[in-house]
Amino acid sequence: MKKYLASLLMGVCALVGVGAAQAGAIDEAAKRGTLRVGMDPTYMPFEMTNKRGQIVGFEVDILKAMAKSMGVKLELVSTGLDGIIPALLTDKFDMIGSGLTLTQERNLRINFTEPFAVVGQTLLIRKELEGTIKSYKDLNDPKYRITSKVGTTGEFVAKKQIAKAQYHGFDNEPEAVMDVVNGKADAFIYDSPYNVVAVGKFGAGKLVFLDQPFTYEPLAFGLKKGDYDSINFINNFLKQIHEDGTYDRLHDKWFKSTDWLKDME
Repeated sequence: MKKYLASLLMGVCALVGVGAAQAGAIDEAAKRGTLRVGMDPTYMPFEMTNKRGQIVGFEVDILKAMAKSMGVKLELVSTGLDGIIPALLTDKFDMIGSGLTLTQERNLRINFTEPFAVVGQTLLIRKELEGTIKSYKDLNDPKYRITSKVGTTGEFVAKKQIAKAQYHGFDNEPEAVMDVVNGKADAFIYDSPYNVVAVGKFGAGKLVFLDQPFTYEPLAFGLKKGDYDSINFINNFLKQIHEDGTYDRLHDKWFKSTDWLKDME
């Protein structure tokens, strides 16, 4: 019995040792003094690059507040959205903060925090189609050509819910929008916060914004599987900024005014 208890105790100690060795992303960032966040800075007004080459936006400000609450510096690692999950899994950064929609497919690969915002897919259509195209269902026809950014839920929705239309994706949002402005595509499918800005920034009077979202998309921070300590920390942080007014202040800064547009690239 003594030998059995001794071996059992050794096994428990070994498991504790493994757990201690596998520190979470937030703990590692605290020790390092830097929180590294993977981000594709092309998603207005969540993350984008201004004229001085700085990455700014609503999500960036949330992350700055998070890093400040930890007493560390924030390091943004610019990464294309289509490769951002593999980059997280190979330790290029600690977490994903890139307007990432929590989908079941992605959730099989990584863990997500509680959502910090909820958006939905909307349409920017050619002005000539106003009245003809009233919803995404009207585009589900081989005669229409639709576009979005590759690797996004806009692309997923286009291929799944508007599968009969011709689809061509682009590496960034502005190119895809301009494809519609220039009459080469009939509609651009993307998140509502981006489209509400893009129709004014790129539209040149040639686009119509169908602003009724037709999907439900919670945006959340992504972390490696099993990193529950980090998820706990971030969820509690999000609750704190909702309660103390920080979230509303930052939201108003980026969503109730478009003054920041004049400082963008």
